[in-house]
Amino acid sequence: DANTTYVGTVEFLNELETPVEDITAEVAEEDEEHQVFYVPSPGLNAMVTYNDQDANGNPLGLKFTLTTGDSSTGTLTVTLVHEGNKDAAGVSDGNPENAGGETDIQAVFEINIQ
Repeated sequence: DANTTYVGTVEFLNELETPVEDITAEVAEEDEEHQVFYVPSPGLNAMVTYNDQDANGNPLGLKFTLTTGDSSTGTLTVTLVHEGNKDAAGVSDGNPENAGGETDIQAVFEINIQ
């Protein structure tokens, strides 16, 4: 919905394992080595803010708030980065450009704000 605030959490599952392995706890335990990035495509009227931190007070991203604006469509790219540089420019604001590290997981979601 347009002009709405959503509070959410993200969960990471390894569905290649039987039974399915939930790796969310591992990400939380190794919080200083991980960060989840939420990047809206240009033109998507949505903003994501972090609701959790690692042991050093840097963003983690397992908990977040998504705030929508006026009607728009686009994508939201969710990326879990391992061993990124959380002190690099823009990283604490959710910009992965300078984070470096290794992408553990990335998913792109189509978003239609009405």
